[in-house]
Amino acid sequence: MTYNGDLRSVAVIGGGSFGTAIANIVADNGHEVGVWLRDKVLVEQFQTSGENLKYLPGYPLNPNIQFTNDLAGLCTRAEIIFLAIPSKSFRPVLQQIKPYVSSRHILVSTAKGIEGHSFMLMSQVIEDELGMGRIGVLSGPNLAIEIAQRKLTATVIASKDKALVKTIQTLLSQPYFRVYGNADVFGVELGGALKNIYAIAAGMADALGMGENTKGMLITRSLAEMSRMAEKLGGNPATFLGLAGVGDLIVTCSSALSRNYQLGHLLGEGLSLEQANTKLNQTTEGVNTVRLIRNKALEMALYMPIVSAMYAILYEGADLKSIVDGLMLGEHADDVEFVSQ
Repeated sequence: MTYNGDLRSVAVIGGGSFGTAIANIVADNGHEVGVWLRDKVLVEQFQTSGENLKYLPGYPLNPNIQFTNDLAGLCTRAEIIFLAIPSKSFRPVLQQIKPYVSSRHILVSTAKGIEGHSFMLMSQVIEDELGMGRIGVLSGPNLAIEIAQRKLTATVIASKDKALVKTIQTLLSQPYFRVYGNADVFGVELGGALKNIYAIAAGMADALGMGENTKGMLITRSLAEMSRMAEKLGGNPATFLGLAGVGDLIVTCSSALSRNYQLGHLLGEGLSLEQANTKLNQTTEGVNTVRLIRNKALEMALYMPIVSAMYAILYEGADLKSIVDGLMLGEHADDVEFVSQ
């Protein structure tokens, strides 16, 4: 145990791989922590086995983690609530917990997605739905299985609330898990959502046997698109030079442990989107994000050729090779546009 402050009561809403990994760190630091799952059968299985048998099988968890189906009781007891659920379920779950949340709560989103009908990031959905509580965002190059393996990992807690940042840094501090602070909530959260698009593209490129030069080009041009959109929306492009930007992008575009990369690889092997989703049996945020970002880019007349290409492949049935060839014939622009201005 490395924690030196007051012990806390923590709720993790969502029993996926990342939520479970965060709960394990919290429990290792001696705090009371409960994990909510919708499925009562999984609650019993996880509690009895001491493992997340569905998403992190083979990794024993701290025995003090309590898995539960009692959302009201868990939120009522907690001081800090981590929301580790997919973006499509985010608002409905907030509506469920709203009666049990007050201004005393710290609410931390770990979701890397965008709400479809509103184009809101998850911290904005929290503010819109609850109108209370202290809000933060946790994001970075954080593959859950490596956290479970206690491999050296760093993440970012973003909030304008400096006391919240300090609380989460202390709460999650471990010799293998380092937590950096950032006040740019919008930039950190946008980076976490956008990188999923490019991870799908990277998986496709690897499946097609493209080389390391190709991947280097793909990652850097992806970063340029991400920064371009951030600036257009009023964010700070410099945020993308940190862990929640280029750090997360590199890991997600390079690792077969990334769900979005896996999806892209399956598509590159010739599977349909439906077949690939069925095979993965997990949420891949990038598919929906492609559609949302492509439409937003059109609305803002923003040049995002990789996003446009991914949209054509995923939603219009475009031929993969012709799209790749088309990208190489696109306009020649400046390498680092924010330096060239």
